[in-house]
Amino acid sequence: MKTLRDKEKMKNIGIDLLFSLVGSVLVALATSVFNVPNDIAPGGATGLSTALAHITPIRVSIWSILINVPLLICAWRMLGLYSVIMTLISTVLLSIFIEVCNLIPHYTNNVLLAAVAGGVITGVGVGILFLRGISTGGTDLLALIMKKIFPNVPNGTMLLILDVAVVALAVLVFRDIEVALYSAISIVIGSKVIDAISEGVDYAKVIYIITEKGDEVSKALNTYTDRGTTIVPAIGGYTGQDKQMIVTVTRRNVLSQTLKIIKMTDQNAFTFVMDSTEVHGEGFKTNML
Repeated sequence: MKTLRDKEKMKNIGIDLLFSLVGSVLVALATSVFNVPNDIAPGGATGLSTALAHITPIRVSIWSILINVPLLICAWRMLGLYSVIMTLISTVLLSIFIEVCNLIPHYTNNVLLAAVAGGVITGVGVGILFLRGISTGGTDLLALIMKKIFPNVPNGTMLLILDVAVVALAVLVFRDIEVALYSAISIVIGSKVIDAISEGVDYAKVIYIITEKGDEVSKALNTYTDRGTTIVPAIGGYTGQDKQMIVTVTRRNVLSQTLKIIKMTDQNAFTFVMDSTEVHGEGFKTNML
């Protein structure tokens, strides 16, 4: 049993490292190729580093590390040692890949397109990291900390709020209102992409079934969908007859299959479906922090 646990632990560490690598490369690509060459400050430590590098001789990659060290120390207790270590790894990887991506030709033909591309790529990179409870530091790390306090606020929305201050600073540094506009475009797009990734993976359908064949329906769902069910006693308000309400949660990609199973088991079942953007428990998301 201990060997299996060790293998599972090593597997999770390997996945975390892979996600850190991919996420850091994407954020670095957006920073070096699209954001920095067009004076776009896309929020976070990267955006703040971009603004500070503009008024100091210190490079963006160095500023990124200097900003994140105090935040990592503050986050140690709240997020735990492992999560902070993974974030530190991503922060270092980001700084390295920013320098590497500087070797790629910069895109400066159209600032608006650069803002859109930078926002999308940054959002994908940060969203991938958030899936594993990792960040690239800066406001990303601060968002993970704030998520502990406000768990119902989407990750992207939390970042959007925190990044407003960074954009304001960028306007003062670059002395150009267009910086704020293009940066805002990049930030909003990035936050939407982050929410789509971090919430979309756990996006599920909650199915409520009112039936007189609760045991049969529950057994069919357990057998053919590999999903658990909860049976709640109920009484029909119109008929006064005893019924059962079955509650189950399923992925949206197998919703139609699940509804067919319900229909085949009880054609008279009253079924309604609701959206759920976040599900915790077996078969869905587990707390990785």
